Amino acid sequence: MRKFKERLSGRIFLIFALSSISSLALITIFIIVQGAPTFVNVGFIDFVFGLEWAPGQGKFGILPMIVGSFSVTLGAAIIGIPIGICCSIFLSEFAPAPLRNLFRPAIQLLAGIPSVVYGFWGLLFVVPAIRNVLGGPGLSILAGSIILGIMILPTVISISEVSILALPRQYKEGGLALGLTHWQTIRHVLLPAAKSGIIAGVVLGIGRAIGETMAVIMLLGNAVALPQSILDPVRTLTTNIGIEMGYATGEHQQALFATGIVLFVIIMGINSLAQYLVRRER
Repeated sequence: MRKFKERLSGRIFLIFALSSISSLALITIFIIVQGAPTFVNVGFIDFVFGLEWAPGQGKFGILPMIVGSFSVTLGAAIIGIPIGICCSIFLSEFAPAPLRNLFRPAIQLLAGIPSVVYGFWGLLFVVPAIRNVLGGPGLSILAGSIILGIMILPTVISISEVSILALPRQYKEGGLALGLTHWQTIRHVLLPAAKSGIIAGVVLGIGRAIGETMAVIMLLGNAVALPQSILDPVRTLTTNIGIEMGYATGEHQQALFATGIVLFVIIMGINSLAQYLVRRER
């Protein structure tokens, strides 16, 4: 009876595991089937490297949106990653227990705030501040980067802190015993030893930023053009799908599914890079 229950439990868990893989496979097949005609009719080069997006005129070029996605994600990484790693070091090595107990729930609360709330807050405070101080329309790469930088903080902080705390205590004790200061021990011993976990947190944060939709719809201005500066409005791949999918039909709808294929490949590439870097560091 006991062996039967164990076998039954194993098969139930196997079914759940296969269901998740099957869901991913079905989603992938559906997106490819719906979007593949665009690559045939428009052409891969013209679609991916085209500069004009005018579905009513039969023009489907997404290069400005690819550039917009990468520019906003890069800005978010530049803002959020250093802050996140520094916060994780502070929480794991410097903060007293009462302060840690206050900061950790606050950081977890950041992860639970809906993206539309981030976008609304940015629209009320960040956009006017950029417009008044730096000029331009305010709806820009910089505004989106600031908000996305804040949104990726919980991911980067939590995973980096756990990676540092998971290190054997002997690492730190050995560094201090050799005469290193506390900061030298962190910089030359703890951070290199926790590099794989930190890299995983960083790449997951970047994946969160490049896949965000609602907040960037509200903050980027949604202009389909190659940006000349960080104060220019742009449109990302996700906002393009989110804005136009509700009314798109025919070739237009197929082009949006093809946009989803490109986004899917980019995110899969980022995740594959994260796994490769983590395995290499380990």
